[in-house]
Amino acid sequence: WLRDQGARQYFLKYCSTFDSTDEGNIGPVADALLDSLSAEFAIACPAFPTNGRTVYKGHLFVGHELLSDSGMKNHPLTPMRDANLVRVLGRQTPGQVGLVDHAVVRQGSAAIRAAYQSRLSDGCRYVIVDALDDKDLLEIGEASGDLQLVTGGSGVAIGLPDNFRRAGLTGRGDEAELPRPRRLRAVFAGSCSLATRGQVARARRKWPSFEIDPFALAQGEDVAAQAADWITQQDQQPILVSSSAAPQAVAEIQAKIGSQAAGEMVETCFGRLASMLVKRGVRELIVAGGETSGAVVNALGVRALRIGPEIDPGVPWCESVGDPNISIALKSGNFGSEDFFIKAFEMLT
Repeated sequence: WLRDQGARQYFLKYCSTFDSTDEGNIGPVADALLDSLSAEFAIACPAFPTNGRTVYKGHLFVGHELLSDSGMKNHPLTPMRDANLVRVLGRQTPGQVGLVDHAVVRQGSAAIRAAYQSRLSDGCRYVIVDALDDKDLLEIGEASGDLQLVTGGSGVAIGLPDNFRRAGLTGRGDEAELPRPRRLRAVFAGSCSLATRGQVARARRKWPSFEIDPFALAQGEDVAAQAADWITQQDQQPILVSSSAAPQAVAEIQAKIGSQAAGEMVETCFGRLASMLVKRGVRELIVAGGETSGAVVNALGVRALRIGPEIDPGVPWCESVGDPNISIALKSGNFGSEDFFIKAFEMLT
């Protein structure tokens, strides 16, 4: 469908912490896209320096820590125990994975482009590309103008639009104007990341909160209905609904229920709760966690978003197109400052 509309380049976006298992999903999806496009080569660059994600010598850092030493090592679904992305991606695809290291990237777009050709000649289907700052990302973007497929975190996309501008292929660049505050507000926190747990702890000191109990879900209790009834009895807004447990508690839950089953039960609960609350008038919603965000937008039937102003790097307010029409912020678990939830609603006010 995108080819039929004249798309010239395709961007596979994944988290800047490269969360995935050895079976995928990054490698298999990239393989499928390259096959579909009859293309030979793509890059992988999850760097997002503004949020402390950098790649050096093919190793992904979260702040000053290797990915494998960061909080991601205990992710409940995709624990990241290896920071070497050449190895990580190599376990997910039969294609050969190479590296364009920082010494090349610092020489600029021409040197990066030449390195692409060299790695392709060596038989590589993918290369991990180092990046330490936004200047690196801009050079990588310029070097990647002729690639049909680019993969990475949203950071590397900042260098791509100028390629289209130079070719005279420009589009609209204005952001959505969000509606005035509609007062009925909620936060769903499904991520167990360190960042989200800090944000939850901060918000709990200020707002009423409801904790999703996976054991109650496993016993067949209608926790979504219980939460919806409790929320509508509260006078204060916003309301915080959380399932953001510490790693030890998550491990206990997974041992008793199973990691996949526990995750799916909680996500389904959040989806049902979102539908109930929107029907009861909630029109401003923040969702923390990738899987939780997917469950919520699917349950609500959201098919398109107008992107609005940025709350924190990488996280904007959006407005859903069509019915339901709500203001929604979908946040990676690892993103945002500790006061993110509070700041986001103050921004709308």
